[in-house]
Amino acid sequence: MTAPVITDPAAGPDSATAAQPAATAAAVDSAPRRRRLRGRAWGLYLAYAVVALAVLWAVIPGVFAPGDPLTGVPADKLLPPSAAHWFGTDTLGRDLFGRVVHGAVHSLSGALIAVTVGLALGTLIGAIAGAVGGVVDDVLMRVVDVLLAIPGLLLALTVIILLGFGTVNAAIAVGLGSVAAFARLMRAEVARVRRTEYVEAAFGSGGTFFTVLRRHVLPNSLTPIVALAALQFGTAILAISTLGFLGYGAPPPTPEWGLLIADGRNYVGTAWWLTALPGLVVVIVVLSANRISHRIGRSAT
Repeated sequence: MTAPVITDPAAGPDSATAAQPAATAAAVDSAPRRRRLRGRAWGLYLAYAVVALAVLWAVIPGVFAPGDPLTGVPADKLLPPSAAHWFGTDTLGRDLFGRVVHGAVHSLSGALIAVTVGLALGTLIGAIAGAVGGVVDDVLMRVVDVLLAIPGLLLALTVIILLGFGTVNAAIAVGLGSVAAFARLMRAEVARVRRTEYVEAAFGSGGTFFTVLRRHVLPNSLTPIVALAALQFGTAILAISTLGFLGYGAPPPTPEWGLLIADGRNYVGTAWWLTALPGLVVVIVVLSANRISHRIGRSAT
């Protein structure tokens, strides 16, 4: 049943005839748009659910995998995925799903440390450069340019060699590699907000530099930084897993996600689940974190 079309009586019958097809076309065009919006909403809900599940794995892993992730049954080695072992077992008979669950705390905590390091240092550098300007801005931005010129993985490996191996050191290394991105974005936002009328009015009404910076400039510059932090969280998980895969992260037998993938690379032909399933978990969590960051970024704009 179609909705009645209301037309102006003075417009004559031709306008009523033309209005009804236009209304029908608008209704037809809006249907796919509504379906796309519903699909995006469900995709966002799914991303939140995946990240929440990964966080629960890190906080209370024993609820999802009660067994010891370091202890295996030699007779059950290299069993394929089944109802008893959802992700199969590894070469020592350890349940792979339990190791993935217990490994979430290493990967997620490392990503959190990395984002915190990049966010703190990058925001501080960018805020000082954007607020002070002049020579200070030029010097700080040249330092940031140097950091951008160094490949992220090479910078992380250099820092790890200086600090030593381990999840925390790998996280610090990844965080230092993201300082430049936070600094450039923060500097641009602070410089933009400083030119707005309400900031000029705050200065004109007698506000001091630090008071205006604290009350007006910084709070209105942080929303894009939050979106970048969410994006960097997924990137940090991937980077820490990469370092773990290369052997620069947590030492064996720690069930860190990158190390789990590395442990199964020699058995790809005979036990594909050793690399495929932990790798799939990493991909899904990273994509979910990126989906949430894009939603935050659209809300900020």
